[in-house]
Amino acid sequence: MALMPKVIEIRTPGRGFTNITREVQGELAGSGLCHLFLQHTSASLILTENASPEVRTDLETLISRAAPDGDPAYRHDDEGPDDMAAHFRTLLAGHELSLPVADGRLMLGTWQGIFLWEHRAHPHRRRIVITQLPERQ
Repeated sequence: MALMPKVIEIRTPGRGFTNITREVQGELAGSGLCHLFLQHTSASLILTENASPEVRTDLETLISRAAPDGDPAYRHDDEGPDDMAAHFRTLLAGHELSLPVADGRLMLGTWQGIFLWEHRAHPHRRRIVITQLPERQ
């Protein structure tokens, strides 16, 4: 069976989290494994708490400490003081996820959600490739 990747585009408001669980769920059918790949180097895909916004606030605080905007040690600042910091944050948080699917539904825990984590200060359009690997028959 040939794999047919799908691409969804998500508009972000700028730095922060966008819950994309519904968008991903809407592209799935059957059972198997769903692979998500973000086609960018300054944003991340994460699986995290979907109920308490304080979790996402704390994640942003911690990653900002690890990779602050405008660090004088950065050489790459072509697009502004958040440029290199965004790349480093992506390296820390990642840009792909693999998730189980059963009967067309993501097998997420009660409090889990899929988030696009924008690391740039300004809004962007981000592309995510969704590939579903079917279970063996």
